[in-house]
Amino acid sequence: MRPFAHTLSFEEALRDVLAAPKPIGRTERVSLAEADGRALVSEVIATFDVPPFDRAAMDGYAVIAADTSGASPEAPVKLRLVGRVFTGDPSPVRVTAGTCVEIATGAPLVDGADAVVMVEQTTTGDGMVQIQRAATPRQHVGPRGGDITSGHVVLNAGVVLTPARIGVLAALGRTSVEVHARPRVAILCTGDEVVDPGSPLGPGQLYNVNRFTLEALVRRHGGEPVALPTSRDSIEALTQTLGKAGGCDIMVFSGGSSVGERDLVIDALRQHGEVIFHGVAIKPGKPTVLGRIGNAPVLGLSGYPTSCLSNAHVFLIPLLRATARLPPWQPRQVTVPLARRITSTPGRLQFYMVRIVDGRAEPAFKASGDITSMANSDGYVTIAADTDALDAGTDVVVTLYGDSHEA
Repeated sequence: MRPFAHTLSFEEALRDVLAAPKPIGRTERVSLAEADGRALVSEVIATFDVPPFDRAAMDGYAVIAADTSGASPEAPVKLRLVGRVFTGDPSPVRVTAGTCVEIATGAPLVDGADAVVMVEQTTTGDGMVQIQRAATPRQHVGPRGGDITSGHVVLNAGVVLTPARIGVLAALGRTSVEVHARPRVAILCTGDEVVDPGSPLGPGQLYNVNRFTLEALVRRHGGEPVALPTSRDSIEALTQTLGKAGGCDIMVFSGGSSVGERDLVIDALRQHGEVIFHGVAIKPGKPTVLGRIGNAPVLGLSGYPTSCLSNAHVFLIPLLRATARLPPWQPRQVTVPLARRITSTPGRLQFYMVRIVDGRAEPAFKASGDITSMANSDGYVTIAADTDALDAGTDVVVTLYGDSHEA
């Protein structure tokens, strides 16, 4: 056993984590169908007006506003109907004094007209339309360039593309867009006892949970997971596995970061790179490691599934998003009373899993090795290092686990 000589506070460790990433330099062109959640490389400047023509904003009749002066239900103005125009089908008919054209919402405004009267304010018969309310110039007309004006910047460089922003690109006729590449994240799980799902379990063996939870988290936060074969507990095996991680932007170890005889991640890091810190005064996740091999930050997480995923939320997400040029993740928080008393380990900041039941925070944590602690929780309560217990009824802030594409 090799006890921790020193542990950092959570704040110190997070500061080091945020200083470690180098924002991704690679770019790629993707289709609009693949662009959601990606960071835009360059600003987008409109090359034409959207819409590119004046259009009707209501179903009704295109008119010359002056022709409707004084119209009322009691004294309607009669105009002769000379044609119809629908969306995508501009009409060759022109509105002249004393005439009107039936028009559909979104259709190009007819030449000669300067207003649209809603169909609800009219009656028809014998080829005539009775206008029951006077129109004003440009009434119910969507102007050319009303949404986007040619020459204007419509999306700034660096913004994260959302469904609405992808819609802007589509409105400009784009089919693809230049975005920052997704960081490649090597996922290296260690342990003689770990086998992949689908294989039979031998004595003392467990299925690899962390590979799949980390892969899902990496995808959610803008990365491309690269799952490597599970490494045995030896320096030779770790070195061989590290050799397969070349070209990755981040490396994440699961397991092997504690202080036992077979916890060899620290030794491998020292042989091939550097250790920035080892040991954080938090629960779960005291054995967390941060290092670097070449230009790639290396994050070592506990092998226990709940500890691994919990610490990935607080360390890997910020590391990955900074590398991917995505804005910091700001999970939603709610304040609710605690349903039952919970205790904590003095001297360590604790992330305590809870679920929200009937407006109260119900403790959900079972053990660091139990993945259902997180699967059955909605988020976590942060318990300060100088607090040994929180009583039932105490208002607590719950940080919710949520979806990564909010921006």
